[in-house]
Amino acid sequence: MQTSRRTFIKTTGCLTIGFFLGGEAFKSTSLAGPITPSLSGGHPSSPFEDPINAWLEVLADGRIRVLTGKLELGQGITTAVAQVAAEELNMEMTQVEVTMAETGRTPNEGYTAGSNSIESSAMSIRRAAAAAREQLLQLAAEKLHTPATELQIHNGKISTKDHTHTLTFSEILDNKQLQGEIPGEVTLKPKETYTIVGKATPREDTAKITKGDPIYVHDLRFPGMVHARIVRPPVYGAKLLHAEEVPGILKTVINGSFLAVIAAGEYEAIQAQRLAREKAKWSDVPPLPKIDADYLQSLPANTEQVTQKGTPGNITPTLKTRYFKPYIMHGATGPSCAIAFYDNTTLHIWTHSQGVYPLRESVAKMLRISVDNIHIKGVPGAGCYGHNGADDAAADAALLAMAYPGKHIRVQWMREEENAWEPYGSAMVMELAAHLDQTTGRIIHWQHDLWSDTHGARPGGNADNLLPARYIEQPFLKKPSGFSGGAYRNATPYYAIPDQLVRAHFFDGPLRTSSLRSLGAYANIFAIESFMDELAEKAGKDPFEFRLMHLVDQRATDVLEKLRTITSNQQTSHTGAIGIAFSRYENTKSYCAVAARVTTSLKNSLPRLEKMWAVIDAGEAINLDGIKNTIEGGMIQSASWTLYEEVKFNERQITSLNWNNYPIARFPQAPDVEVIVIDRPSEKAVGAGEAAQGPAAAAIVNAIHRATGKRIRHLPVAKAFSHPA
Repeated sequence: MQTSRRTFIKTTGCLTIGFFLGGEAFKSTSLAGPITPSLSGGHPSSPFEDPINAWLEVLADGRIRVLTGKLELGQGITTAVAQVAAEELNMEMTQVEVTMAETGRTPNEGYTAGSNSIESSAMSIRRAAAAAREQLLQLAAEKLHTPATELQIHNGKISTKDHTHTLTFSEILDNKQLQGEIPGEVTLKPKETYTIVGKATPREDTAKITKGDPIYVHDLRFPGMVHARIVRPPVYGAKLLHAEEVPGILKTVINGSFLAVIAAGEYEAIQAQRLAREKAKWSDVPPLPKIDADYLQSLPANTEQVTQKGTPGNITPTLKTRYFKPYIMHGATGPSCAIAFYDNTTLHIWTHSQGVYPLRESVAKMLRISVDNIHIKGVPGAGCYGHNGADDAAADAALLAMAYPGKHIRVQWMREEENAWEPYGSAMVMELAAHLDQTTGRIIHWQHDLWSDTHGARPGGNADNLLPARYIEQPFLKKPSGFSGGAYRNATPYYAIPDQLVRAHFFDGPLRTSSLRSLGAYANIFAIESFMDELAEKAGKDPFEFRLMHLVDQRATDVLEKLRTITSNQQTSHTGAIGIAFSRYENTKSYCAVAARVTTSLKNSLPRLEKMWAVIDAGEAINLDGIKNTIEGGMIQSASWTLYEEVKFNERQITSLNWNNYPIARFPQAPDVEVIVIDRPSEKAVGAGEAAQGPAAAAIVNAIHRATGKRIRHLPVAKAFSHPA
């Protein structure tokens, strides 16, 4: 991938169909001239408002370019937004290109997070494309002196129904600007006429990823680019007491306790990093504590009442138990990477951050410069759902570019650095209690108390959560409170229970934490759905029936019934069993029911996870293939978390620094997966990216209980068995 800064920020001649809500950076231009985007751009409105600042460009050759503030994380959003635009404009997918996440160029849609890309960006692009179609038809009608109702639009052309007259989009526009706000009542294409949306459209990037083609930020190369490495402290909070210049390299950067080296080549940078680390001396810090459920519950905590329903009182519970989830890491395939270039006027950054606009504000505050002087381009990274080290690497590169201007500076983290310094998914404790009606076996009282650190400490426009900002000469040391609501995501059960009490207890833990795929929902659903199985056993009920008797939502019932149907013919023996679980993500989005089949051969051997099934209802399915891929990946990722993953450390530092001491599921351990999508074209399209993680975990432990008699309440599962699978 040979490119240049100019290649990234320039655009070809095009006509912008802008749905303009303010900001000079997003004014339309004509077909005749190139766009030079203002680097001060930024949309003031929320990405969750309707309409949002959606953009669509009609190119000079008749194709269209979709602009979205979201970034491709592997969830297939690039394909999905192209599908909705192509559908509304009656174009082929090959006629649509997508530009993603660039300040001053694309809408400010905050973060690519929370399974919101389909709901916000794709649906806004659908409305934008529909509005563009209607305006193009009206312009064509004026040129052809034919009513718009007598025209048809197809593959970038509008023609009369008898095809005697045809105009391309470019001919219709005639170098004039086409601009307008999305009408509040924009007319969408009838869904019964869809030919693209709802179909299984393969992602173009899959083949490139499989072949190892250069598509990631890690692959970017610029003429004259130099390489940098950061020398981190040995442990959180240590201060730099002594550092020495490394001879023979371009520059040693010492800024407070921020220590870095810049060299002409990557190998030289790695060698310089090792030498600088050997010479550096750091202050001592208090030792890390032993972290378990008891310790987390002993920490000072702020309590928030999440749900109170009915009259939950001091009823003697039929069952009360405790569940634990350890710290887990993102474990991205490619360690974090960024490139920055400072031309003495503007700082340019290429990053796989999931929020280029919030990052721009955060970097501006860290450097104490104006956002007008920062331009950030989002480029996919090699694997991450959540807040890993991407923003930190971008901040590293920004600091170094300012210290060494005029060169593209590439910062590549090492594997040990990624594992030790990324923000983890918080450890959590969940205590559940319930009372069953002795006659019906129904749950009449439910209580859930959870303990957690924050699940959302992204930069968010502040410098405090940028790792290097805490170590520079004028550090940002205040720890923001983060997003507390992420901890109790899905803590309230999606079941009809008359008396409910849910409370969240927020502690300030010893390790760095932030957003990891599904936030607190993974642990909460693991606990709730494990507890539902335990309650079903107490009540003498079948696990399917016990859940169904507590559900009043037909769509929830449908996914469970479908799961029961597809697993009903699965043979189990005394060495194997099937477990199930269900959830509705955030209790408002996708419905997902999961089943897992495990077998075991030795008494103390970790059971073998053979197969997983999922039934998903995400409303209107934009791309069936994309939904299936997302759920398949979600189940396998969750299986790895559940069976194996746990951040380990000693009194001094994190010790899970490589794949040997932070085991993840390998290819031979991955189960077969099968996904059924219930497509509901008449329902709102919602995201599916985080729907499977929680129920997958509970389905696995429920299957293990049925197969072995062991009830796993403390993750990872492997700790409960003396022999690996």
